[in-house]
Amino acid sequence: MSLETPGVQTFRPQAFHRQAHDALGNPQIRANFRGAMDGLMGKRREAFADWELERLRELGASVRLRALAQLPTLLERLEANCQANGIRVHWAEDGEAACRLIRELCEARGAKAVIKGKSMVTEEMHLNAHLEAAGIEALESDLGEYLVQLNDQTPSHIIMPAIHLNTDEIADVMHDKTGIPRTRDVDAMTAAARAQLRERFMAADVGITGVNFAVAETGTLCLVENEGNGRMTTTVPPVHIAVTGIEKVVEQLRDVAPLYALLTRSATGQHATTYLNMISGPRKSDEQDGPEEVHLVLVDNGRSAIYQDDELLDTLRCIRCGACMNHCPVYTRVGGHSYGTTYPGPIGSILMPHLMGLEATKDLPTASSLCGACGEVCPVKIPIPDLLTRLRREAVGEGRGNVPGAGSKRTRTEAAAWKAWQWLATHPAAWRGAAGVAGRLGSLTPSRLGPWSDHRVAPKPARHSLHALIKRHRSTTDEEGQS
Repeated sequence: MSLETPGVQTFRPQAFHRQAHDALGNPQIRANFRGAMDGLMGKRREAFADWELERLRELGASVRLRALAQLPTLLERLEANCQANGIRVHWAEDGEAACRLIRELCEARGAKAVIKGKSMVTEEMHLNAHLEAAGIEALESDLGEYLVQLNDQTPSHIIMPAIHLNTDEIADVMHDKTGIPRTRDVDAMTAAARAQLRERFMAADVGITGVNFAVAETGTLCLVENEGNGRMTTTVPPVHIAVTGIEKVVEQLRDVAPLYALLTRSATGQHATTYLNMISGPRKSDEQDGPEEVHLVLVDNGRSAIYQDDELLDTLRCIRCGACMNHCPVYTRVGGHSYGTTYPGPIGSILMPHLMGLEATKDLPTASSLCGACGEVCPVKIPIPDLLTRLRREAVGEGRGNVPGAGSKRTRTEAAAWKAWQWLATHPAAWRGAAGVAGRLGSLTPSRLGPWSDHRVAPKPARHSLHALIKRHRSTTDEEGQS
């Protein structure tokens, strides 16, 4: 899940230190992020100025925790109510399965062109590259995503994908890639992009979007946006495919209101976005517009494994607002690409080790000063600093060992053991003595020898239901695909 899409500039989490060093030495990157982040922090403060912020954060955290506490049940309720509304629901165990499923849905319609609304989960699973390899053009319609796609880059922020580019750089991209006259007039560039995209909306065979909140009670898919591209993507093409991680479900429609209030103010400092789309099914017989088919793809991709850990499951509370990035002294100086992962910043540093393993991401939990700003501004009160320190322990083998690749950094104890081994190997008398002791301890197993332990804490039985649910529905989806 590192950023390795063909034709796109590649960044790797394993090279975080080098990439961060390069970013720190780039005055343009530092200036772009400093100005953007200062503006976003100020807007957030103003947006919450007249609110009882802590009470709202408590409410938001409670909504997310209540949903996670009954996640398996809510997912099945969501599926039942979506199907009752005419939305076909599909389950994908990982990103590869989700890409294959979406490709098959496109091929079933003979699709040659796809238009996409903003979706981090499709970035996570590299859907565009998968579709293009199958001969299906995938074009981003969010203006920021459109710019980074034109520039052969990946998003550097989960809310504002092109925030690393300034006006002059955007003007160069638009001129070089689309042929419009070079101009610094932001309105003119925006109008040109809209004109180019409008034709593509009309020609697209399939529209693909993410989901901000999926309401189990009503089978409603909520999509938050400012530009109108999400509304076009979900209504103009004959098929709409919504893609979401399984954690995005909420129990009731009324749960959306506090989360929406927190999301918009935390992300962009707005009291409300221009559009809040609420999708409840395909076009009905007496309606004149809307898609003929609506599909919902529920993606696990490691989330059910996160769900097994009582501490780390707090990662799944995230509503993807980006506030932790905007206030992080590391992210604001090195930018999103330095992390080399789909989700950068503090949230990425606690999420990506689950999705990619600690072998590949062991440096990310250390990409923090532990100042606590990320935890203080998180609208749903994820204890990000606590989880960062937990993952630091996991990386050196001192935690529970629940994260894939735990112990990928050698502990001090382990280093001392290897140094002792090296000394013994060069001192024959001491070696013979140690060998005698080892013979008397022959009954000990490796799992009882400290740094070599392969012990893993067993998940609580109550959480097995989510694994079973995903497995059962994955099998069902596979059978449907074969038939």
